[in-house]
Order: sequence, then structure tokens, then C-alpha cells
Amino acid sequence: MSLPITFLILLLAFGAFVAAGVPVLLAFSAVLASVGVSNLVSHVAHASGATSSVILLIGMAVGVDYSLFYVKREREERAAGREGREAVHRAAATSGQAVLVSGATVLVAMAGLLFAGSGVFTSIGIGAMIVVFVSMIGSLTVLPALLSKLGDRLEWGRLRRRKRTRGDSRVWAALLKPSLRHPAIAAVLSTAFLVALALPAFGMHTKLLSPNDLPRGLKIVQTYHAVQKAFPGSSSPATVVFSAADVTAPRVQREIATLKMRALASGVMKKPIRTSINPAHTVEKVDIPLVGNANDAASMHALSVLRGLTAAPVTGETAGDADFNTTNRTHAPLVFAFVLGLAFRSIVIPIKAIALNLLSVGAAYGVLVWIFQDGHLQSLLGFHSNGAIVTWLPLFLFTVLFGLSMDYHVFILSRIKELVDGGMRTEEAVEKGIRTTAGTVTSAALVMVAVFAIFATLSVLDMKQMGVGLAVAVLLDATIVRAVLLPASMKLLGRWNWYLPRSLHWLPRMQVPTVEAA
Repeated sequence: MSLPITFLILLLAFGAFVAAGVPVLLAFSAVLASVGVSNLVSHVAHASGATSSVILLIGMAVGVDYSLFYVKREREERAAGREGREAVHRAAATSGQAVLVSGATVLVAMAGLLFAGSGVFTSIGIGAMIVVFVSMIGSLTVLPALLSKLGDRLEWGRLRRRKRTRGDSRVWAALLKPSLRHPAIAAVLSTAFLVALALPAFGMHTKLLSPNDLPRGLKIVQTYHAVQKAFPGSSSPATVVFSAADVTAPRVQREIATLKMRALASGVMKKPIRTSINPAHTVEKVDIPLVGNANDAASMHALSVLRGLTAAPVTGETAGDADFNTTNRTHAPLVFAFVLGLAFRSIVIPIKAIALNLLSVGAAYGVLVWIFQDGHLQSLLGFHSNGAIVTWLPLFLFTVLFGLSMDYHVFILSRIKELVDGGMRTEEAVEKGIRTTAGTVTSAALVMVAVFAIFATLSVLDMKQMGVGLAVAVLLDATIVRAVLLPASMKLLGRWNWYLPRSLHWLPRMQVPTVEAA
């Protein structure tokens, strides 16, 4: 579903079939290549079933973004009178540079998943890094070669007559005026709005999905509930694993018998308690039904009691949920520190970028809690609230959104810096830079929101939560953050936006080269 929707949005943005098809073709080819590379990597690293879906999700987002930035700039250069390779070279020196910086930043963000302490997150992180790298390389090599080869044929299949403009947006110019005229008020109001959206996130609860969270109309779910009603806890018991040289030895059997007796006496565990022994008699597992529905507070309390009764390892659905939550909580600071600490090497601009991204991510968290945990909009979105957010989603959203939002930030900031380096005052550069990039950012955001919204239509709760969270965050980032908060903060900071201590003056200065000889 994502391919035709993406193509239609780009067709409206470019007004030509070939120009709209190039980003879709490159993005999807990057996805296919990345799935192949990911399958090779699976021979040496853990592979999760969710990785291919994440590759599709991230690949279509960044692949279209990078190609869109490049194609838009090449068309603008042609509209400005530059023809042939000169237009491609200018696009390479500007949007190509932005793609390189953005891709490196997204790679750092995705690498944060490697510190999550989970094989699933490691697999997703590797897959996401592969597709970002492949998309970036394709945008810097295959795309300019393709644009050079196509030339004017990029405009084939035009729906409307092309206007020779420089890409300024009158709508965005009108939106920018209040922010630049009253930057302090705009910054305070937009920040207050995002903080208000983020407030519910402080009460976030997480848990893994269980059969209770699947659509109730499914026959397998109805069967599960029937079994659960007749034999409470037996559908998802806790499993205690005993290992010894010979588990049939009297000492081990006495220990198991004692555990059964104490488990039933606790009042939070029930019959039937089943046991099984492996052929080598080295492992015996004891399945003990817990009260509750495997994921609620009663089941968690029963698990805690069971673990207090034995030193043997305890696994099962309830234990997996509890342990995964614990792993996420303990490793989340490492992920956040890695992503935030290595995203940039500069001073004011990167610090501000981090702050803006955290605001949009926090707002997305708050909206997720308000909708899915508190149970609002259930009939509209077609779900039944389980009172929590799926355990893996907060960390995943943070890394993905932090990386994707950098696409817009780097693209806009690179255009503004280009104008400042050309002698324009910061205030004028901010207005012109955002106006000239507004169409591209809007198109890219619409593609992302549309693709993510597809996931929000799925019946599985965790996919629905992911789709809503990503769509809301990208929408907020492309509107409130980029159209109001970014220009207002840059206007307030003025020349301080470009502050760099003398100790860092050795850093390379990236400038647009002259390409007249081309």
C-alpha cells in the first residue's frame, strides 16, 4: 500500500510521472537491496522477524526523503538557468552534502538500538542502519548519474505546465511572518504547546502484548479465552527450569515436590501443574499456572512470589514481559546518552536541534499515552485499550524519530547556512531558507505521515501504536517545530547560531564549490 500512496503524493509535488517515479524507484530498490544484505548478516548476528518490516518502514521514509531533496534542488537549479551537468553538480554540492550529513546522523541514531540489551533491538538496529546506508549511497551515486542521464526527460509525463520559479512558498511565507515578527512569543507558545502534549508521557506504563490484546473477533482468540476461563493461567503458565546431572534423583524430585506444594499454598498459583523431562534426564521443566491474565498486576505479583520460592530460572510469557521491561528501563539511559552525545560535533545548532527533536518525540509519547493508555479515540481508530504502551515502542520511537527528524533539520539548516555564507543576514536567510525548502519538507512529511498512517490502520495493537506515534511526531515536527519554533529560535539567537569556539576552528568548513567549469 505504501508504494502507490507515495507515488501519488510525489506526483502532486512534482507534477510529472518520471520525476515522481525516480524517488520511489530508488527507495524501493534500496529496501530490496537492504533485505538481501540483512539476510546475509543474519548468518552472523541474531535476526528478528520484525526487521524486514522496519527496513521497509525506514527505507521508504529516508529513501524518498534523500531522493526528494536531491531531485527538488536539481529542478530548482534548472529553473534558475543552469543546465545539464551544472545543475546536477550544484545539487550534489548542496542537497548531496545535506544527504551525507543527515545520513550519518541517522546512522548514529539507529546505532543506539545496539545498546538496548536485547537481541530483537540489535537486529532492528542493524537492519535500520543497513537500509539508511544503502539509501544514502544510492542517493549520492546512482541518483546523480540517473539525473544526468535523464536530463530534460525528468519532466516527461507532466500533468501541468511548469512554472519557472525558485521554489518559494507563499503559504509558508505567510506562516513565517508571525514567528519572525514576534519570535519570543512564538517560541514560548509553541514550546508550551509541545510540553502540554508531552505531559501524559510521565505516566506511561509499558507491557508486551498478549492474546488478550489481539482482535476479539479472531476465532483463535475466542478459543484462547475459552481455555483461559476453564483453566485459568494454563494457557500461559510460568515455567520453572531445573537442571542437574540427573533430575530424576531423589534430591531434585524432593525440591520440585516442595515447590509445587508451596506454590499452591501461596494462593496466587493454581492447578494443573505439569512437568516434563528431556530424554537425557538433565532438564525438567515445571509449568505452574499463575492467577491473572499473564500480563496484569496479579500475574506480575504471582511471578514475584514464585521467584521468591525457588532459585531455579523462571521463564514464560509473564516472566518475559517483566524481564523485557526491566531490560528496557536499565538500558534506556545508555541508548539516550549514545544518540544525544554523538549526534553532532558543533555547539549551538546541534544543541538546539537535540532540544527541538526531544520536544517532538516527547509530544508523540504524550499523544500515544493519551490515546492508547488512557483509551481515547478507541472507536475512531478501531482498538480496545489495554491500559499500556507496548514495551518495545518508546525506545524504538526515540531512535527512529530522532533520526528521521534530522532529515528536515539538516536540509533546512544547510540551505540557511548556504545563504548566510553567501552574505545574507541570518534573519533574511532563515525566512528565505525555510520558504525555499518548505515545499520539499511538506512533500517529504506527507509521504512519511501517509506511510506511517497505513500502519495505524492495522488491527494488531502494537503496529497501530507505532503508526500513530510516528505519524503524529512527523506531523508535529514538520509543522510546529520547523515552521514556528525553529525560525523563532534562530531569529532570537541571531549570529550566535553560528558560534564556534576557537578550539574547534580546525573543523572543515563545508562550502558550495563553483561549478562553472562543468
